[in-house]
Amino acid sequence: MEKSKRLFGKTLEELQIICKDLGFPGFTAKQIANWLYKKGVSSVAEMTNLSIKSRDILMAQYEIGLQSPDTVQESVDGTKKYLFQTAPYQFIEAAYIPEYDRATLCVSSQVGCKMACVFCMTGKQGFQANLSAGEILNQVQSIPEKDALTNLVYMGMGEPLDNLEEVIKSIDILTSDWGYAWSPRRITVSTIGLMPAMKEFLDRTEVHLAVSMHSPFEEERKKLMPIEKIHPVPEILKILRDFEWGRQRRISFEYIMFKGINDSPAHIKKLASQLYGFHCRLNLIRFHPIPDTSLESSDDATIEWFRDELTKKGIFTTTRASRGQDILAACGLLSTKELVSRYLSVRKEIPFLKYPNARLSK
Repeated sequence: MEKSKRLFGKTLEELQIICKDLGFPGFTAKQIANWLYKKGVSSVAEMTNLSIKSRDILMAQYEIGLQSPDTVQESVDGTKKYLFQTAPYQFIEAAYIPEYDRATLCVSSQVGCKMACVFCMTGKQGFQANLSAGEILNQVQSIPEKDALTNLVYMGMGEPLDNLEEVIKSIDILTSDWGYAWSPRRITVSTIGLMPAMKEFLDRTEVHLAVSMHSPFEEERKKLMPIEKIHPVPEILKILRDFEWGRQRRISFEYIMFKGINDSPAHIKKLASQLYGFHCRLNLIRFHPIPDTSLESSDDATIEWFRDELTKKGIFTTTRASRGQDILAACGLLSTKELVSRYLSVRKEIPFLKYPNARLSK
């Protein structure tokens, strides 16, 4: 069924337009939103406070549009990676990361990615499609752990701000009273610094922002992230400095550590200078090896030294724990290209298949 005929992922305003077109009373839109996002129904027939006639009219043109994950892999550390098929030959992954006092879901916003960062498996996959708000939120609604979630991060496949409208729509549904009614403080969106989309995102939402930096030096960052040629770090930082950070909204910077590339005293000095005055967190991330790259991760001793030296200079710096590396769910590893290629070539059952309705299109 066409995405436009799916109810799940519609905002209240969009539901109001649908109800008006179908001749329903004005209050019906809120009733439908309540069934979709608070009660989590899987069919229009379950919307029992709508008349039978209204349900029949609605079912004739629309479906809920939820989709179960095709497969799941579980790591030795408890992390789970869910695979969803969004179209023939198009797949996305979401990572569920349980911890002592929280449970985070890392969701995808695109099938593949255009940004071509040299250290990222998704970038090597290339770009196939943007996800709709419904496809983004389906990753939340359709996993068994949905009620246990405490946090959501848009750090999966794709660049969220390259799919700005659908990402903002999904956040609207997550945080509105008529939707999931989540606090914006439970949500973080990651970006490599697309402009002017980043400024628009800051103005239109109240969720946290994480900026992928990975090097404070422009020429070096260009080699790691081609987007630096268009949106350089100084321009990104200027937008962030000019923005009024209030209401406990948080800004953080992501920094993958590469051995012999971005882990020197000069990098510490430059980072401390660039981030001085920001009320922010700098997250250091181990590089997880991917095929066809000579990049290596800094060793643990170097990462700890890097963290401690930045902390001495007044930059709140932490080291992010690697989770789900054995199932390729860790930072930078999400990609379905190899899975699809392998399946289409050998036509075998996938070993980690867990769901009876799983399928891969021929």
